[in-house]
Amino acid sequence: MTATITNLPDRYDPFTTEAKWQKFWEENQTYKADPHAGGEPYCIVIPPPNVTGSLHMGHAFDNSLIDTLVRYHRMKGDNALYLPGTDHASIAVHTMLEKQLKVEGKTRYELGREKFLERAWQWKRESGGTIVNQLRRLGVSVDWSRERFTLDAGLSKAVLEAFNRLYEEGLIYRGKYLVNWCPESQSAVSDLEVDAKEVDGHLWHFRYPLSDGSGYVEVATTRPETMLGDTAVAVNPNDERYQHLIGKTITLPIMNREIPIIGDELVDPTFGTGCVKVTPAHDPNDFEMGKRHSLPFINIMNKDGSLNENAGEFQGQDRFVARKNVVARLEADGFLVKVEDYKHSVPYSERGKVPVEPLLSTQWFVKIRPLADRALEFLDEKNSPRFVPQRWTKVYRDWLVKLKDWCISRQLWWGHQIPAWYAVSETGGEITENTPFVVARSETEAREMLESQFGENVKVEQDPDVLDTWFSSGLWPFSTLGWPEQTPDLATYYPTSTLVTGFDIIFFWVARMTMMAGHFTGQMPFKDVYIHGLVLDENGQKQSKTKGNGIDPLILIEKYGTDALRYTMIKEVAGAGQDIRMDYNRKTDESPSVEASRNFANKLWNAARFVMMNLDGQTPQQLGEPNPTELSDRWILSRYHRVVQQTRNYLDNYGLGEAAKGLYEFIWGDFCDWYIELVKSRLQKNADPISRRVAQQTLAYVLEGILKLLSPFMPHITEEIWHTLTQQGAETKQSLSRQLYPEAQTNFIDSELEEQFELLIATIRTIRNLRAEADVKPGARVNVNLQTDSKKERQILTAGQSYIQDLAKVENLTITGGESQQPTEKPRIGWENIAVTIALIYFFRLGLAIADAVDDIPLLGSFFEVIGFGYATWFVGQNILSAEARQKFWQQLFKPSAEQMASSEVSPQPQAPEKAIAGVVGTVQVLLPLAGVVDIDAYVAKLQKRLTKLEGEIKSLSGRLSNPKFVEQAPPNVVRETRDALAEAQKQAEILRDRLRQLA
Repeated sequence: MTATITNLPDRYDPFTTEAKWQKFWEENQTYKADPHAGGEPYCIVIPPPNVTGSLHMGHAFDNSLIDTLVRYHRMKGDNALYLPGTDHASIAVHTMLEKQLKVEGKTRYELGREKFLERAWQWKRESGGTIVNQLRRLGVSVDWSRERFTLDAGLSKAVLEAFNRLYEEGLIYRGKYLVNWCPESQSAVSDLEVDAKEVDGHLWHFRYPLSDGSGYVEVATTRPETMLGDTAVAVNPNDERYQHLIGKTITLPIMNREIPIIGDELVDPTFGTGCVKVTPAHDPNDFEMGKRHSLPFINIMNKDGSLNENAGEFQGQDRFVARKNVVARLEADGFLVKVEDYKHSVPYSERGKVPVEPLLSTQWFVKIRPLADRALEFLDEKNSPRFVPQRWTKVYRDWLVKLKDWCISRQLWWGHQIPAWYAVSETGGEITENTPFVVARSETEAREMLESQFGENVKVEQDPDVLDTWFSSGLWPFSTLGWPEQTPDLATYYPTSTLVTGFDIIFFWVARMTMMAGHFTGQMPFKDVYIHGLVLDENGQKQSKTKGNGIDPLILIEKYGTDALRYTMIKEVAGAGQDIRMDYNRKTDESPSVEASRNFANKLWNAARFVMMNLDGQTPQQLGEPNPTELSDRWILSRYHRVVQQTRNYLDNYGLGEAAKGLYEFIWGDFCDWYIELVKSRLQKNADPISRRVAQQTLAYVLEGILKLLSPFMPHITEEIWHTLTQQGAETKQSLSRQLYPEAQTNFIDSELEEQFELLIATIRTIRNLRAEADVKPGARVNVNLQTDSKKERQILTAGQSYIQDLAKVENLTITGGESQQPTEKPRIGWENIAVTIALIYFFRLGLAIADAVDDIPLLGSFFEVIGFGYATWFVGQNILSAEARQKFWQQLFKPSAEQMASSEVSPQPQAPEKAIAGVVGTVQVLLPLAGVVDIDAYVAKLQKRLTKLEGEIKSLSGRLSNPKFVEQAPPNVVRETRDALAEAQKQAEILRDRLRQLA
């Protein structure tokens, strides 16, 4: 049966093809996982992007890496699940909705919580799927039937259960502590939601007078307004300058409050004056000192960033307005010493875009040490999880050791509302620090508990705060699989196989997941953590919204196709954890590196078209596996199976970039540029039928293998070609991505053959380069002489002579060696010569027997004796008496085979042609005579003109570099580029001089 679809279209259209197969995969649920199916489970849960987000280059990179791994393991026969989902992004959604309300002249409080949440869910239904649809454009092989959202019913149940269990175990508590506060969103924020920015600020120095009038101490601060909340001045107890002051008091300017001078080793004697102001309610270090020394905690700030009643005359002023006014007042009162320019790091709220304030606030916290210590046990005792690259293990471990209690409450409405209910009737109808509360799994349960304590008339109100988004995402690896229920998915796919993530969230998300999983499941949530780097911009800078240097992956997808972008990012990975730089022209929205990957796709497409045009409509299955007969067939099969072996090894060890590069070199180089060219003559209709069929079998076999190898990296184009090659109609619902990944057949791998073929390829390439350099017309056939003293190289070149002549357009090819350097070959005694010797002995014995019989005949015996004696005398004289005669006789007796003759025969070393150019491959000299092929005089003139131009450039560049002013004053990169240009020009000039010497 022959194919009904004979070939691919003339040109590859990535946009039509990619949309076609993305639709096919989803409609046919190609990637739907079955927990009851066979195979080793392999599961990755997608790092959930924010539901407010849009696809950026980090998402594209992360998901391309994940999808490559999942597709590979699925094709290996593993029971693979790639589970998608999104995070509700509490602060991001909240901020976005409040901005919308502000435009309408409203606030969320005017709208009310219920209406606000209705609006949030409406936005989620209408616009919240943007990033999910964009992920579909990447062609990720996720199981969309299992898509999760951190606020869906199943995950909300998991969050509720986790909170209650931790509270019941004493690992969640409520208390008043210092937190990062965002005045813009008026909520506590996590460390991850804070960006440290270097700013040009000031360092103000003030005098604080001693209460006894004996002098003053000088303190320095970057936040003068906080001095209104000072409750002490601290010095290092080992600082001899101030030891005598410890225990005394100062009178705080403006506030006229008497506060102590304390000694604390946290103080750095080298910073400023060695005296520091202590504001326990507004600084993390001061907070710790305040607890150690039992200092008062005075909060001077409202939640909107304005100053409160504890700020005295500055009450109601914005914190930055108050800063100026406090400095002016201290200066007027004579307490300002000096102001210094000071560059320092200021924490900014990622969402609110304003500096955060350390603020004393009543919040919910997780007692982190028991959870972190359990995760440390897994790491130290079982090396679980395993980090790739391994160096990130120490970073992760150090973070677990240093973790402090985790503030999990947020003063927002969009999110998981904290499952705590208050008996507000006991505190005047409001929730205060002292209002009695219970934690429960439902309001009904909570009401029953509170009624049992305070009676049926108790008024109950749920905590208005929501949980930190990282609390729910910390449960992600097991909550998405059905926890706390014991589902088939949880039993089969948990722990998950690999977490693929950037290094920048090891401290936050990875540690949260391992701590939660270790506590609730008794296992680490994933076996491996594969840490990748960042996608840097064209200048090697980290992409960020602040810098405005982000590169939109969708623009590159629209220009070059999804496969091209995916393959570029993966191929650029030099090693696990390394950053990659994206070539990008912002004026044209072009990327040379992505364009190169698109060209690679086109190369594969055109090669596949050629192969299918020459298969006579047959599929690889119909043609059958090849039984290689020719050198080129054995070579490409050896290379193919070696690449299979290497690719599997790389992918099994997270060497995705190395695997992609290896496939690129094999497909473009070995298969497209060499093997296809080598077999073209064998595909002609008048070619030998057996050789032609073997060539067809080999082409089809290797092409289908290539498509399978490349499928995890470039799933769309490989699917399209494979369906045409194998004639799998869409109605069969078969997919390349569900076929088994190739396995190496080591019996095909021949290292010596590959090494020999490298010499042939290099020789052909050198002849081609010489032709191009000499401007030989493309269709002209030339004469070439290959000279080498290596007998092995001559054997290789002789065996591949037809390939050299065919691909380099060589009419006459001479393969010679140096006669003077070739030792006289000793005759070889092969098995055939041993057989001849045995036969001679046999016939000699037979002759003796005949002679004995003849000897018995009268007269005849004497006659033969005379003849035999005469012949023996002649034979000895001719073949035995002299050494030369003996050697000649021996060589005639044991004449080498034709193959041995071809390999050992040494032609006399010819004189180099008078007009020729030469190249070198290993120890092979390649001579290309030019007489009769090119106009030698015109060619020499052309070389001389190029040399003259280069010598001018060399003189100019040398002059610049010999000028001390240029070397000292020019930018380093300009000097470096000039030196590189000079070295290149000198190299090219030497090559031209050598050519001219050859032609002289």
